[in-house]
Amino acid sequence: MKIYVENLIDCLSEKIISIQEVESAMHALLVKQAMIFMKRRQDELKHESTARRRQARALSGNCTHQEGTSSDDELPSADMTDFQKSRGDILQDRKKIFEDVHDDFCNIQNILLKFQQWREKFPDSYYEAFVSLCIPKLLNPLIRFQLIDWNPLKSCKSRLCVTSRAVQCSQDKNQAYPWESGRINYNLDNFIYKFDSIGLKQMPWFTSIGEFMESSMKDAGKEDSSDRKILSAVINKIVIPRLTDFVEFIWDPLSTSQTRSLITQCRTILEEHSTCENEVSKGKQDILKSIGSRMKKSIEDDVFIPLYPKSAVENRASPHSKFQERQFWSGLKLFHNVLLWNGLLPEGTLRELGLGKLLNRYLVTALLNATPGPEVVKKCSQIAAYLPEEWFKNSTMRASIPQLENFIQFLLQLAQKLSRSAIRDEVKEIILILVKIKALNQAESFIEEHNLDHLKSVIKEV
Repeated sequence: MKIYVENLIDCLSEKIISIQEVESAMHALLVKQAMIFMKRRQDELKHESTARRRQARALSGNCTHQEGTSSDDELPSADMTDFQKSRGDILQDRKKIFEDVHDDFCNIQNILLKFQQWREKFPDSYYEAFVSLCIPKLLNPLIRFQLIDWNPLKSCKSRLCVTSRAVQCSQDKNQAYPWESGRINYNLDNFIYKFDSIGLKQMPWFTSIGEFMESSMKDAGKEDSSDRKILSAVINKIVIPRLTDFVEFIWDPLSTSQTRSLITQCRTILEEHSTCENEVSKGKQDILKSIGSRMKKSIEDDVFIPLYPKSAVENRASPHSKFQERQFWSGLKLFHNVLLWNGLLPEGTLRELGLGKLLNRYLVTALLNATPGPEVVKKCSQIAAYLPEEWFKNSTMRASIPQLENFIQFLLQLAQKLSRSAIRDEVKEIILILVKIKALNQAESFIEEHNLDHLKSVIKEV
């Protein structure tokens, strides 16, 4: 084992430079792609490309599209072709790194098998050598090698796509893990079966370490084996730093698809694999802090809802009205994405970002500038729909959370204005919103003050 480990270290020390080069190339490519998305959004704010995308949606028959909620993951065909070519070149370079290496020195399963045999035959010397502390460092280059094409911002779900040209299946029949590249293409005439990204649990290194730990647990005399902490150590030392890079340099908080995928990966990392509490707790704090900082920056940089004189926006077909509308829904989209982190980020952080910085500073201010009517009520309903239900599950609540006070006061003002107009049906919808966010005292007072006895049943049903 001593000779084997020395040879393994020599091999990996030689290959780590190549791994770092390919790793950096992939990171730079993804950062470049993220910058393209950001530049496009800036161009749209300058009205340079909005018309073209709106026209494309009209031609495709997408009449239900809400301005300001466009996908932030769509690349023009030319950019997508360039991206796929560059990505393919990088993956080809990666494939060459271990072409001249025997499986015993580059296959994690083979490597761990040797340590497993040592543990089974000579357990005393195995544990005296503190092997569990060495394995994460030893496997570091090989895990990073497999993580090169891992993208936590892409969905791990497979999908059946139609293409104009069939793609030849290039699977290696001898390859143990054909999905290692994160994408499998099966030639089925004009259909391609694609994996957008592979999840951590499906990666060879993850399953191999899991099996290695499981075999250790079966040893009745070693139930407290330090080997059970190997996976957590790997996640903390290798995966979380890589995930943090994605959060800080590549993730776009305005993208709902990226946000959902990132949340899925974070749940896997932070909730299911925390056996090494002290280590993981620090890694968890670091990644959550990065997520909070990135969302704060997005709120500061990406949210812009102009306030025009009401005379300029009364005509909904006017450029001012359309631009303001688009920017409101874009801000509401970010509001939704921020609150999707409920259950992972601390509740105080979410309330500060989602309610304090986004809702009160931008969304409510824009609503105050809008003409009262059904469209405003629709926006308020959408805001309420995005609020986490867990915040209002306390059956004894009669007053809502403090950060919603501005929103509640706006709802009451809106209901008062609508109750004096011909649009009275919307008042019930406002009362339902107040009930949902547990502003029951204010709802009851409004009903009593305006003699809306027919709405009392709405509150009684709570």
